[in-house]
Amino acid sequence: MNISALNRMVMTVVISTALAAISFPSHAPAQQPAAQKGAYQHESEQDHRDDKDNKDKKDNKDDKKANQRQQRLSQQQQQERIHQQRESLAQYRKIIEQRQAIAQRNAQLLAQQKRLAHQRFQLAYYERLRQQQAQLPDDRYDYNNDPYYYTAPNYRYRRDGRDYETNQYGADILRQSLNYGYQEGFQAGRADKQDNWRYDYKQSFAYEDANYGYDGRYVRQEDYNHYFREGFQRGYEDGYYERRQYGNNTNGSDSLLGAVLEAILNLQTLQ
Repeated sequence: MNISALNRMVMTVVISTALAAISFPSHAPAQQPAAQKGAYQHESEQDHRDDKDNKDKKDNKDDKKANQRQQRLSQQQQQERIHQQRESLAQYRKIIEQRQAIAQRNAQLLAQQKRLAHQRFQLAYYERLRQQQAQLPDDRYDYNNDPYYYTAPNYRYRRDGRDYETNQYGADILRQSLNYGYQEGFQAGRADKQDNWRYDYKQSFAYEDANYGYDGRYVRQEDYNHYFREGFQRGYEDGYYERRQYGNNTNGSDSLLGAVLEAILNLQTLQ
């Protein structure tokens, strides 16, 4: 073999070796690391859940707005309610004025019976009633901006075999009537006990009147009177027998126990 042939052979081997050492990129798809692939999948699922949560929140908000629109009375219904309220308030003013003569006669009777403790109670009750009368709403009252008059009923209650409906504002007044009745009844019962008088809550002027705390709005007067007397009867019994079966005293204020109050009122939520 001559030298030229030998040189060509050596050069071929060198070039082949160099080409073998060069790495070319593969056309096969690259495999993602398992951890990275899992992270991408988790983010995708989280984004889906976030989108669903946002949609649910929007749907709930829309439902709430729809319910609020349904709970609002029409303009015509609102004006009818305001008209009825003004008529009821005018009638209530006349009734309050008539109570003065009744209170005076009752006070004279108490004096003749030497029921001094109950007489003091009645005078205090009548004074509270007189102050209340001076604060009754007048013709300048803004009924249109009072939410009671444009909020639809959401409660039902039953009295004397008939069903009645009211909204949250009316329900609060009915609860108030029960508690005010209990307060006044407790004092009346304790007064009769001090006078060594018989158990007789129906002869108390406060029980007959049953208007303390009522300003002529939100509920019918006969409804307020009814539940005031329910509370009064139980308060009188607790005061007369010096116990707390139906109510308690919190921070110097007498009130019915919550369970007793709700059992008497028995409000049912409208569907």
